[in-house]
Amino acid sequence: QVQLVESGGGLVQAGGSLRLSCAASGFTFSMYGMGWFRQAPGKERESVATISWSGAITVYADSVKGRFTISRDNAKNTLYLEMNSLKPEDTAVYYCATTTGPRRWGQGTQVTVSS
Repeated sequence: QVQLVESGGGLVQAGGSLRLSCAASGFTFSMYGMGWFRQAPGKERESVATISWSGAITVYADSVKGRFTISRDNAKNTLYLEMNSLKPEDTAVYYCATTTGPRRWGQGTQVTVSS
Protein backbone atom coordinates (compact mmCIF):
# COMPACT_ATOMS: atom_id res chain seq x y z
CA GLN A 1 0.00 0.00 0.00
CA VAL A 2 1.00 3.65 -0.36
CA GLN A 3 3.30 4.73 2.41
CA LEU A 4 4.86 8.15 2.97
CA VAL A 5 7.22 8.59 5.89
CA GLU A 6 8.50 12.06 6.79
CA SER A 7 11.65 12.73 8.79
CA GLY A 8 13.99 15.58 9.62
CA GLY A 9 11.79 17.78 11.76
CA GLY A 10 12.90 19.23 15.04
CA LEU A 11 13.52 22.33 17.11
CA VAL A 12 15.58 25.11 15.57
CA GLN A 13 16.25 28.75 16.34
CA ALA A 14 14.95 31.50 14.10
CA GLY A 15 17.27 31.96 11.15
CA GLY A 16 18.28 28.32 11.19
CA SER A 17 17.80 25.55 8.66
CA LEU A 18 16.24 22.11 8.44
CA ARG A 19 15.94 19.53 5.70
CA LEU A 20 12.85 17.36 5.61
CA SER A 21 12.72 14.04 3.79
CA CYS A 22 9.78 11.92 2.73
CA ALA A 23 10.41 8.28 1.85
CA ALA A 24 7.78 6.89 -0.50
CA SER A 25 6.81 3.29 -1.16
CA GLY A 26 3.92 1.25 -2.49
CA PHE A 27 3.46 3.21 -5.70
CA THR A 28 5.44 4.39 -8.73
CA PHE A 29 6.86 7.54 -7.15
CA SER A 30 8.36 8.87 -10.38
CA MET A 31 4.92 9.13 -11.98
CA TYR A 32 3.36 11.27 -9.24
CA GLY A 33 3.40 14.94 -8.47
CA MET A 34 4.24 15.52 -4.82
CA GLY A 35 3.96 18.28 -2.30
CA TRP A 36 4.74 19.51 1.17
CA PHE A 37 1.93 20.87 3.31
CA ARG A 38 1.85 22.20 6.85
CA GLN A 39 -0.64 22.74 9.63
CA ALA A 40 -0.07 25.05 12.55
CA PRO A 41 -2.14 24.80 15.75
CA GLY A 42 -5.58 26.28 15.24
CA LYS A 43 -5.03 26.80 11.52
CA GLU A 44 -6.03 24.96 8.38
CA ARG A 45 -3.57 22.81 6.50
CA GLU A 46 -1.87 24.79 3.75
CA SER A 47 0.28 24.02 0.76
CA VAL A 48 3.94 24.91 1.17
CA ALA A 49 5.45 23.66 -2.09
CA THR A 50 4.63 21.25 -4.89
CA ILE A 51 6.75 19.57 -7.53
CA SER A 52 5.89 17.81 -10.77
CA TRP A 53 6.70 14.16 -11.38
CA SER A 54 9.90 15.06 -13.22
CA GLY A 55 10.92 17.84 -10.89
CA ALA A 56 10.80 20.38 -13.70
CA ILE A 57 7.93 22.41 -12.25
CA THR A 58 7.83 23.72 -8.70
CA VAL A 59 5.31 26.00 -7.02
CA TYR A 60 5.78 27.72 -3.67
CA ALA A 61 3.54 29.53 -1.24
CA ASP A 62 4.38 33.23 -1.14
CA SER A 63 5.31 32.92 2.52
CA VAL A 64 8.22 30.55 1.79
CA LYS A 65 9.47 31.75 -1.60
CA GLY A 66 13.20 32.32 -1.58
CA ARG A 67 13.64 30.41 1.70
CA PHE A 68 12.39 26.88 0.99
CA THR A 69 13.37 24.53 -1.84
CA ILE A 70 11.44 21.41 -2.81
CA SER A 71 13.23 18.66 -4.69
CA ARG A 72 12.97 14.97 -5.40
CA ASP A 73 15.17 12.00 -6.18
CA ASN A 74 13.13 9.54 -8.22
CA ALA A 75 15.87 6.93 -8.05
CA LYS A 76 15.58 6.96 -4.27
CA ASN A 77 11.80 7.45 -4.10
CA THR A 78 12.39 10.41 -1.84
CA LEU A 79 10.98 13.93 -1.62
CA TYR A 80 12.87 16.74 0.12
CA LEU A 81 12.17 20.17 1.55
CA GLU A 82 15.18 22.36 2.30
CA MET A 83 14.12 25.11 4.71
CA ASN A 84 16.40 28.09 5.33
CA SER A 85 15.99 31.36 7.23
CA LEU A 86 13.31 29.75 9.34
CA LYS A 87 10.86 31.97 11.19
CA PRO A 88 8.69 31.29 14.24
CA GLU A 89 5.64 31.42 11.95
CA ASP A 90 7.01 28.36 10.11
CA THR A 91 6.24 26.29 13.22
CA ALA A 92 3.84 23.53 12.19
CA VAL A 93 3.46 19.86 11.48
CA TYR A 94 4.78 19.27 7.97
CA TYR A 95 3.25 16.59 5.77
CA CYS A 96 4.24 15.19 2.42
CA ALA A 97 1.51 14.06 0.08
CA THR A 98 0.81 12.97 -3.44
CA THR A 99 -0.69 15.65 -5.64
CA THR A 100 -1.63 13.34 -8.51
CA GLY A 101 -4.90 11.47 -8.15
CA PRO A 102 -6.33 10.81 -4.68
CA ARG A 103 -4.36 12.69 -2.01
CA ARG A 104 -2.26 10.35 0.10
CA TRP A 105 -0.65 11.72 3.26
CA GLY A 106 2.28 10.91 5.47
CA GLN A 107 2.02 11.00 9.24
CA GLY A 108 3.77 14.37 9.52
CA THR A 109 6.87 15.69 11.23
CA GLN A 110 6.93 18.53 13.75
CA VAL A 111 8.97 21.64 13.00
CA THR A 112 9.33 24.15 15.82
CA VAL A 113 11.14 27.44 15.31
CA SER A 114 12.01 29.36 18.45
CA SER A 115 12.44 33.12 18.50
